[in-house]
Amino acid sequence: MNRGDVYRTREPLAERGDKPGFYVVVSRQFVAQNDDLSTVICAPVYSQLLGLATEVPIGAAEGLPRSSAIRCDFLTLLFKHKLTHFVATLPAAKLAALDRALGVALDRYDLQS
Repeated sequence: MNRGDVYRTREPLAERGDKPGFYVVVSRQFVAQNDDLSTVICAPVYSQLLGLATEVPIGAAEGLPRSSAIRCDFLTLLFKHKLTHFVATLPAAKLAALDRALGVALDRYDLQS
């Protein structure tokens, strides 16, 4: 497991309305790759794009069935074993956009910069 990997859950999750969903691993690489740690921080992926600075648009090029957005305002801690279906790894440009969106979501970047 790596930072920037996109996974689909098999199990329904309460935070997704008891449906499976797509998530992007945003934990630092040490946490993502460490088998002794059972959880990672993830950003959920939603099919509705709202145009927020805290979203990163992704779609078919990243292995998703439709245009979607990674939403960095709704970070969640998930057990690694719930991330069952590997979909893709974000390309460098999308990972950079994810870093920026996370910075905005965590109030680390001014929207003007």
